[in-house]
Amino acid sequence: MNKYINRFFVTSAFAVVGLLGTTSCTDYLDKSPESDYQANDPYKNFMNFQGFTEELYNCIPVVSNSEYHTCFNYGEDVYWEPQEVRLQTRNVDNGDFWGWTTAYYGYPRSGGSAGTSNRRDKGDLWTNGWYAIRKANLGIANLENLVSATEEERNLIEGQLYFFRAWFHFMLMEWWGGIPYIDEVLSPDVNPTLPRLSWQECAEKCVSDFEHAATLLPVDWDETTAGKVTLGKNNMRINKIMALAYKGKTLLWAGSPLMNWASGGSREYNAELCKRGADALGEALQLTEKTKRYELADFSEYNDIFLLHNSNGKLNGVKESIFMENLLNYDSRWRWNMINDFRPQSIESSGIKNFPTANYVNYFGMKNGYPIKNMTQADAESGYDPTYPWKDRDPRFYKVIMFDGVKFKSTGGAGGSVELFTGGRESEEVNPNKGCFTGYMNSKLCPQLMNTIDGYKENNIMILNLMRLADVYLMYAEATAVGYGTPQSKAVTYSLTAVEAINKVRQRAGVASVLNKFLNNTIDFLSEVRRERAVELAFEGFRFMDLRRWMLLTQSPYTLKTKIEFDRADPNNYNYDAPEENPVKNLREVVLFERQYTDRHYWYPLPRKDVNIYEGFYQNPGW
Repeated sequence: MNKYINRFFVTSAFAVVGLLGTTSCTDYLDKSPESDYQANDPYKNFMNFQGFTEELYNCIPVVSNSEYHTCFNYGEDVYWEPQEVRLQTRNVDNGDFWGWTTAYYGYPRSGGSAGTSNRRDKGDLWTNGWYAIRKANLGIANLENLVSATEEERNLIEGQLYFFRAWFHFMLMEWWGGIPYIDEVLSPDVNPTLPRLSWQECAEKCVSDFEHAATLLPVDWDETTAGKVTLGKNNMRINKIMALAYKGKTLLWAGSPLMNWASGGSREYNAELCKRGADALGEALQLTEKTKRYELADFSEYNDIFLLHNSNGKLNGVKESIFMENLLNYDSRWRWNMINDFRPQSIESSGIKNFPTANYVNYFGMKNGYPIKNMTQADAESGYDPTYPWKDRDPRFYKVIMFDGVKFKSTGGAGGSVELFTGGRESEEVNPNKGCFTGYMNSKLCPQLMNTIDGYKENNIMILNLMRLADVYLMYAEATAVGYGTPQSKAVTYSLTAVEAINKVRQRAGVASVLNKFLNNTIDFLSEVRRERAVELAFEGFRFMDLRRWMLLTQSPYTLKTKIEFDRADPNNYNYDAPEENPVKNLREVVLFERQYTDRHYWYPLPRKDVNIYEGFYQNPGW
């Protein structure tokens, strides 16, 4: 870590003009005295200090498009073409978590060829995270130099700095576990001796910084005097709701089984931490609903939360996005290779192909609220019929998943609808290397009509939501049920119970409320919370973290990736206008891959060169 700290000290000194007031060896050149930058120039007034702070936004990682192809879903949710060796997801599937330091494509750390990563690589969370923490500490240490500013301006600067210091620590902790919490400017001339803290110890420091930020920040920058200068362009600036929501998320994560176990507790939830998390999340939701700062998008706009086509610069997210990945060059993002990856070669010749796994699609239950117990067997209770496996499903299924017979061209019909049955045109059997090898395709992160005819290959904008309002409702439901004891419990800061919060997300989609059979105890209720998170947050980069913090990553069936095989029962009378109404036969689920994981796979390994710097910065177990 010392290498990073030393390098970041130098980098930040030159990244911001005159940051440390260094003198040049060209002082002999003729120039006016006012052209010299003084040490406190970046901090002396709001405009300068905000310019200094803006770089922290640029340190937010680019998760979804840090390279030409980017894999960021590492749970049991997607399956990439197995012969491709450049993807981090291949390393993850094979238990080689060192792949984050070597893989050509993948987040975190996608810097092209292995070993070339530097701070310009926006997918490199490790490097940019430490840089941002140091920069936040430099700003905090220089708050006293902000002499020309109103109280509002001082609060805005200080609130952002404290938020980012906590946020970047939290992001690093998600992948690598407890780390030293750096809350001071360390000298580059002294070797660090700060020990790694437990996850929960780190979390408490994050919580303290998030709390401090929340007391200083507004709900909406547009409502501030300083924000009027950039009126209408403040949506992504750090605010009070963000700080409260991340405070709650940090506490829920700290109270989750993995973090509790890694901090010396049991492999169970820590109820007290979850209770505190519920209160913070409840406060964020109460404030959100009172101010209407964020709102759940109407279901008619559901896909606009994730991706827009020909938007004329408008970002996806509607009013539901709370915190997004780095917006760098958003207007040229998510095009060509990125979207081509989601379609088999028969539709799009280029790309590294990846598709939703059948086991994951099974989480999308029935519209009546029942889960699917076994996709190959009829279930009288839920009404699921394997002869019509895509009938009466959760409405989000039809927004997110493309199945056999769904059109991929505007013309539809036999030539413009996907053939995903066994031996069909888009199937793996027809094209073993580039066909659809799971039986499903993704329409959440790729336009349904992405093809060479309808024009959807260009002008797509997909900025990944790192936090959106639906996620906050679901985190609140989980934290409240665990922390306060029952699905019918509520936090002291909010009016909804745990089950009412999850139902709010379901009702938006037109799905029945959580069934009474899951409301008798917290354990049963959590099974629906977990399934709801899988459905609502599908393919947004959350699943791998969720499986890890719940300590399910090593457990079957979460280690399996499967495909479906089937035949069309009546191909001569196929209804292309309503593909879910067509019968199938010989439906079966086949295992594509089984992961072989042990406890060491709950954390990524730390870079070898960094753990050799000093004894207190030790490697994660098993690596």
